[in-house]
Amino acid sequence: MSSSSGTINVAAAEQPSSGKFLTFTHAGEERKYLLHLPKELPEKAPLVFVLHGYRGDARDYMAELGVEGIADKNGFALCVPQGARDVEGIPHWNARLKISRTNDIDFLSKLAIQLQQSHRLDPARTFVSGVSNGGFMSYTLVAERPDVFKAAASVIGTMSGYTWRHRDQIQPTPILQISGMDDEVVPYNGSMSRSGGWGGAPDQGIIINFWTELNKTRIGGSRPGFRAGQPRTTIRDGTGDQRGLALQGQGIWTPDPGCKRVGGYRIRCSLAVLQ
Repeated sequence: MSSSSGTINVAAAEQPSSGKFLTFTHAGEERKYLLHLPKELPEKAPLVFVLHGYRGDARDYMAELGVEGIADKNGFALCVPQGARDVEGIPHWNARLKISRTNDIDFLSKLAIQLQQSHRLDPARTFVSGVSNGGFMSYTLVAERPDVFKAAASVIGTMSGYTWRHRDQIQPTPILQISGMDDEVVPYNGSMSRSGGWGGAPDQGIIINFWTELNKTRIGGSRPGFRAGQPRTTIRDGTGDQRGLALQGQGIWTPDPGCKRVGGYRIRCSLAVLQ
């Protein structure tokens, strides 16, 4: 995809969006995003992107995921952009798919760079996370723009067929993958349809093995049977060093009582960080 220039409404970007969209002009189109800046955010703070799923609305993700509180607690800037519409008129992220001509790789990269410059954020700590289609896009961004996005977390997403086929061009990058073991939309076993460019990547175990080998990590441990609400646990290797660690675990995720959906969901969580 060809590169395109991007411009931002700098005056508006000086303030957090408070649930209201800010605009960024890219390739002649006005793109939208939400921005949350914790109070007294220091210079060189991290920047984290959260990408919605297919058909998603950034405002719902900002309101319902509690990510603003996480950003406040941990001291990072938060950007939740809105996907453009595909050929069916549905909000999406073009992770090298065949459902639109939108250049989201360029849009998100240029938006990240502008936010780094406007708010003195750390280019070395700019990360991306996404749900479903947003997870696909997260993989594509670290695969093609590792100069901008330094790590990715995919929740019920996977690598698009294109990104998987071009994996020989990918640089070592920390990866977190959370998968639904009973997910029928993005199946764990890699059986997703190739229609639209979505499918083509294999079983998640093979994908994580790829990243584990690329990052020169080793299997450092597992946490079977994890549940929501447990105290936060830091997994370290035998030397107390989190680098060079690959973690895999599986269990039942039980949503908190306040969640709209109830019940248990089988998930697998895999982590491959740099040596």
